[in-house]
Amino acid sequence: MGENRRCGIRFRFSSHLEPEAVIVVVEWAIFHVFHVYGAEVMQTATAPGPRRLVISELPELAPGDPTGPRFLVEDIYPSVDGGRYPIKRIVGEPIEVWADLLREGHDQLAAELLWRKESEADWRRAPMRLAGNDRWHGSFAPPEPGRYLFAIETWTDQYGTWCKQLLLKREAGHDVRLEAQEGRELLSELNSRDPKNKRRIERARRDFDRTSDPEILLDEELVEAVAESDPRGDMTRSIAVPAIIDRPRARTGAWYEMMPRSQGNAPGKHGTFDDCIARLPEIAALGFDVVYLTPIHPIGMTNRKGKNNSLKAAPHDPGSPYAIGSRQGGHDAVHPELGTLDDFRRFVEACRRLNMEVALDFAIQCSPDHPWLKEHPDWFKRRPDGSIRYAENPPKKYEDIVNPDFYCADRIALWQALRDVILFWVKQGVRIFRVDNPHTKPFPFWEWLIHEVQERDPNVLFLSEAFSRPKIMKGLAKLGFSQSYTYFTWRTHKAELQEYLSEITRHPEREYFRPNFFVSTPDILPVHLQKGEPWMFKSRVALAAMLSSNYGIYNGFELLEHEPIPGREEYINSDKYEIKIRDWDKPGNIKSYIGTLNRIRRENAALQQTSNLRFAQVDDGEVMGFVKESVAYDNAVAVAIALNGHGPRTFWFHFGEITIGTGNTRAPVRAVVNLITGERHMIEWGGVRLTINPSDDPALLFRCEI
Repeated sequence: MGENRRCGIRFRFSSHLEPEAVIVVVEWAIFHVFHVYGAEVMQTATAPGPRRLVISELPELAPGDPTGPRFLVEDIYPSVDGGRYPIKRIVGEPIEVWADLLREGHDQLAAELLWRKESEADWRRAPMRLAGNDRWHGSFAPPEPGRYLFAIETWTDQYGTWCKQLLLKREAGHDVRLEAQEGRELLSELNSRDPKNKRRIERARRDFDRTSDPEILLDEELVEAVAESDPRGDMTRSIAVPAIIDRPRARTGAWYEMMPRSQGNAPGKHGTFDDCIARLPEIAALGFDVVYLTPIHPIGMTNRKGKNNSLKAAPHDPGSPYAIGSRQGGHDAVHPELGTLDDFRRFVEACRRLNMEVALDFAIQCSPDHPWLKEHPDWFKRRPDGSIRYAENPPKKYEDIVNPDFYCADRIALWQALRDVILFWVKQGVRIFRVDNPHTKPFPFWEWLIHEVQERDPNVLFLSEAFSRPKIMKGLAKLGFSQSYTYFTWRTHKAELQEYLSEITRHPEREYFRPNFFVSTPDILPVHLQKGEPWMFKSRVALAAMLSSNYGIYNGFELLEHEPIPGREEYINSDKYEIKIRDWDKPGNIKSYIGTLNRIRRENAALQQTSNLRFAQVDDGEVMGFVKESVAYDNAVAVAIALNGHGPRTFWFHFGEITIGTGNTRAPVRAVVNLITGERHMIEWGGVRLTINPSDDPALLFRCEI
């Protein structure tokens, strides 16, 4: 057992652990502790191997010494849970940092914003300015994706304090000769590292000694030189706040979920990667950014599921792609009927040429035929009769899969093997992973895994598919997931939609939780889609695409597929358990409608973010209205969407006190231009009268003008 008495940290290790495994455990424990104690994580420049983390800057106090940092650094914004978890931002965009800086008395304060990559040793610095009421502000713009830290340093500005007091006394008619001498003594204590500033300070001392003129000591250039040379004797540094800086795809993207084996056109024939490649031009033409593939790995035979999740499979039933692993390989192998690994690489390249990228399903479960069960039997927990319990998510049962034991004796090797699966597919060109049911796996594992992967490639993104309790979904996002599935799939009424969007776009959720609104999934056919009404399909995809900058559909949604298993929210004859052949140009499809929505999203930056959202008052309980602005505030879009198929519906869209624009140019909306027809409406009496006919188009989309 190791112990740090000062921090109260204790580590216990099993005797069977190898030294390298002990290092991993200790280092990750330190990583979790450093936020609490205001320490920094630093990486030593050593040869490749386990990451060495050290704790620095813990204040060393003599026994019984009651003194501590002189300053209070409070209410740092942005931060999540006091800096325990990282905020999330997009590369190149300024991060505005605010904090309350306090100390006793009336002396002037100075402050700087420090920031650096987590792997770097040296801080970069940016000035902070007093905004009023002890609230200070600064900003920095990370130049590339990665893990960053930022902190705040504050100290007493002795020379600034002296300047202010001298001016006040002189204005009051006091004799300030003694105060001027005190200013001269302050200059004597400085030893600037900058030669130019050093000469400036020495010249001011000589000139004052010759003339005794206090104006020499108040010169603005001298004040700047002194500020750079301040010894900062009582400097206090805040905790280091972590930040994940992602590429833009983390914030915005239209996802098309594809079941690869169902992309062919020959009945009864298993689809291939070539079939998937043949469909890509159509998907790209619809404006999708991400092609997400359900698992592409070999499928086990033991307890293979049959059609409609039946327990007995027919001889030619393909099984569920989530029953991963057979004698043909596991998580790092390709199902042979789809093709080869080279074929998959061609698929990735074909997506790239069409400006799309690939997302892969990462499902941590194994068919009983997975190679790991023979190669690493101790990774799986045995029942008293020697069998392995199959997976369950009551009332659902998954007889065709078993789960590894994340806390088995050989857990370090298991965790590293799962990490290496991700890294294997990263080498094949995949930079996005949709994670299946992460809420059923240990939280420390996800925090470790995401950090490990992004440390090697900060462009890798993770989507959390956790339909669980709200705090668990948010907790997973805090641990590092780039995006998250949401309850949007089941939110249908105006009040509950507005309440839910307000919840996930407020502070602090907006600092770490990026929603991805899927209208349907292979597992979920919501009740409101089960009638197959075209207006409802259009309304739901318009809501998803306009409210959230990330949204997705499952293949077949564009064809209005809607037949459920009676009494359940699941597709009947789902291609999760069989191979389906579709006519992708089936009459009545809404492909052109989806394509128009995606085109409008690409043309309007306001729709490429989620948090800057304000709901408008609409005097129709079955129509929802809102206004979105871009991150740069140079684009604004107003949207009205019908939630009921009856119509036409005429209503008043109130803009009220909503203003748009940049900086000092913000003003009320003056006019709106229909993004489909080009028709322009002037705003009168704070609003505009509109008409929606849901049977034609349940959504009205406008660009706002001032």
